[in-house]
Amino acid sequence: MQPSILVADDEPSIVLSLQVLLQKAGYRVRVARNGEEALQSVAEERPDLILLDAMMPKRDGFDVCQSLRADPGCQDLIIIMLTARSRDVERQKGMALGATDYITKPFSTRELVAVVRKHLPLPDAAGGAA
Repeated sequence: MQPSILVADDEPSIVLSLQVLLQKAGYRVRVARNGEEALQSVAEERPDLILLDAMMPKRDGFDVCQSLRADPGCQDLIIIMLTARSRDVERQKGMALGATDYITKPFSTRELVAVVRKHLPLPDAAGGAA
């Protein structure tokens, strides 16, 4: 079974490019467009990894990350924060709230896929299938 990734971001162009990129890389991708949708989506079907934008409407990514880490069923969920805020204080905040990793925008698609694969390797059978 393909590993699943939830992309939680309110920017349509980023969502679309991440969706295409990650599906092409062999992952099953779902989308949430705000923090509340992200939490609801995780509750309905826990993904293997979440790419979580820090700045979203309704509930920001920091709040979503903190809420997920408070849930015993999501303690080991891989959470990679995505944000345009590159200051160290935001990175430290994300990591302190339980993010597994942190990527700043704009990001290299190659770098993003490498970080995702580092945390969520594909099974050998799905490796080169396109």
